[in-house]
Amino acid sequence: MTTKKCETDRSGFSRCRLSSIDPKSNAFLLSSLILAGALLLAAGCTPVAQEIALARSDRPRRAAEAPQADREALVAGNAAFAFDLYRSLRSKTGNLFLSPYSVSSALAMVYAGARGETKQQMAEVLHFDLPQERLHPAFNFLDQTLTGSNDDPEAFQLRIANSVWGQTGHSFRSEYLDVLAENYGTGLRLVDFAGASEPARQAINRWVAEQTADRIEDLMPPGSVTADTRLVLANAIYFKARWETEFMPWGEGDFTLADGAVVKTPFMTRRSVTRYLKGDGFEAVEIAYRGRRARMVLIVPAPGQFATIESGLDAAQAQKILDNLEETDVALEMPKFSFESSFSLAETLAAMGMPDAFNETADFSGMDGSGGMFISRVEHKAFVEVNELGTEAAAATTNFGAMSIPSSVSLTVDRPFLFLIQDLPTGTVLFVGRVVDPR
Repeated sequence: MTTKKCETDRSGFSRCRLSSIDPKSNAFLLSSLILAGALLLAAGCTPVAQEIALARSDRPRRAAEAPQADREALVAGNAAFAFDLYRSLRSKTGNLFLSPYSVSSALAMVYAGARGETKQQMAEVLHFDLPQERLHPAFNFLDQTLTGSNDDPEAFQLRIANSVWGQTGHSFRSEYLDVLAENYGTGLRLVDFAGASEPARQAINRWVAEQTADRIEDLMPPGSVTADTRLVLANAIYFKARWETEFMPWGEGDFTLADGAVVKTPFMTRRSVTRYLKGDGFEAVEIAYRGRRARMVLIVPAPGQFATIESGLDAAQAQKILDNLEETDVALEMPKFSFESSFSLAETLAAMGMPDAFNETADFSGMDGSGGMFISRVEHKAFVEVNELGTEAAAATTNFGAMSIPSSVSLTVDRPFLFLIQDLPTGTVLFVGRVVDPR
């Protein structure tokens, strides 16, 4: 039997370690571009338990190693899910911004305990094409590779933090705890959902706020955590980077909204040799971050073409655009923008093809050996700010047609546009969004 050492944390809870491995500190400095995702599972029984503890496997995190084929399969699958999810959300009004990678990596921790039809449905929707024993090591490689090269924090920062919150007194399989420890660097924080659901909700929200410098608050809304809750997975992702070539302020300019109304908004401008593409009904331009660790790519539909281009943008079309960008002398004028997006994704994911995970038929017996748990909520919040210095972030398929590369162009982004942020060493699509009103 493992020893247990307890102390009171800053949230007012008694925390007890159930293993010899110290929890890693998740604190880090961040501001402006922040994303956080959380998944909540519930069960019908209500055991009584009072003590809050940290249950974690004694196994250390794996080294960042995975076969090249597995890495490529995971990146491709995550990209397919990214654009599937975006297209499922595009009917919402206004600006959109989300981290599909954040959602995917959090769901991967749930998927580790999925079995039977639940597992099959999740694999299809999330494009998890690798078997479990290869998928999680590939996620481990990707996570450590993405966050392991922040040698110049003034120029580039990418941080990803995961936490899992379970019902104290509920038994979780050691094999499941091993997967979490070895591949995601986390254990289970045990709180009393059954007897003190509101303090548990507040504790989860405090953890997310701490990871995001208070940019993401109240991720779990009132009433989202109840006495039936058994498992919450929280994921926070932070990205901050400076442009390779910075912009200059340009003053206020005209931006034409989708309904034809023209509004005034602050613009910025620069001229540089960068990667550009002109396609059938759109233009695309790369804005690289310092050190070329990552890039933002704007996809700017021609006037009147936004809905057509957006509806046809899937992983294959996005990759086609990225592959065909070529160096061009580009005079770029674009609006500064800053906004927050918030999503409850349970219904969206169920409609995408994984309904069993969200009702009593769910089979997550790989977590506790008995099953009875199901996902009740999937919450995701995102904040992005783009300015002169860089970025901080606390359907029918259209035929894109022939493409040409002019030697010198001028692009004024004065209408709704799409954008993505991609990690270049791994090819991972970290964020996807659209700006329909930059104010």
